[in-house]
Amino acid sequence: MARNTSFTMGFPPFRGAVREIILASTVIYIFILLTWTLAHPISQAVLDHGILDPGQVRGGAIWQFVTYPFMYLDPIQFLLSLLGIYFLGGAVEQRIGHASFYGLFFGSAVLAGLGGFALSFAGPLARGSAMGSGAAANAILMVFYLFNRGAPIMLFPLPIQIPVKWIVLFGAAIETAYLLLSGFALFYWVLLLGLGAGYVWYTLFLTRGSTVRISEKYFSIRNSYYRWRRRRAARKFEVYMRDHDRTVSFDEHGNYVPPEDSGKKNGGSKSGWVN
Repeated sequence: MARNTSFTMGFPPFRGAVREIILASTVIYIFILLTWTLAHPISQAVLDHGILDPGQVRGGAIWQFVTYPFMYLDPIQFLLSLLGIYFLGGAVEQRIGHASFYGLFFGSAVLAGLGGFALSFAGPLARGSAMGSGAAANAILMVFYLFNRGAPIMLFPLPIQIPVKWIVLFGAAIETAYLLLSGFALFYWVLLLGLGAGYVWYTLFLTRGSTVRISEKYFSIRNSYYRWRRRRAARKFEVYMRDHDRTVSFDEHGNYVPPEDSGKKNGGSKSGWVN
């Protein structure tokens, strides 16, 4: 997908992870609405245990970092969040794939939730609770922008093209205004943090360079661990042999040094062991 491609926001295909997330959210929301009228204690219990409540998280309810994106009560919030996922999620999922899109959705929601939870320790700076997939929708918007920085979007039915960056900035400005008007409610903090979470997720997992760096770091750590295990096993073997009145030598890499080569410098071992 070219960075300068123009996008018209019509009705994209309803498929893949986008469809699955929207359908799951809709089913849960319908259940909450029905039980809110017919069996209020049930819907209240679902919301109480599903929303992101820092007090409950401190008490051990860590599952709320994953469940809060599916908790809604306000129909406007429900509609706007899922429309954001629907209109931009398809293009992002097509670019990164089904599994990676799920990683983006849940990973950004968790990152934004963790950031909001950390802010809650400041007391008045992050009051209340958070719910809904607005943070994940903002993360998807940010990733869409990062993949298509120069692309304008024509928002149907408006006959004008708007650069993606201005949509990101306008959305951030509106949410910042609501944050101030609400007295620093946690809900709006989490929304804003969703933009940052999208940037972090893109940088760490959705660029080719970051994938290579993470892979190299993983293999470096794994090889260091195996070398440590070999050195540890060599030291144990030396102790074991001394207890049996025999002396064996290993170099600093854990390679066996035959007796006739024990006076050689590092690298002089002719053993079959390799580093």
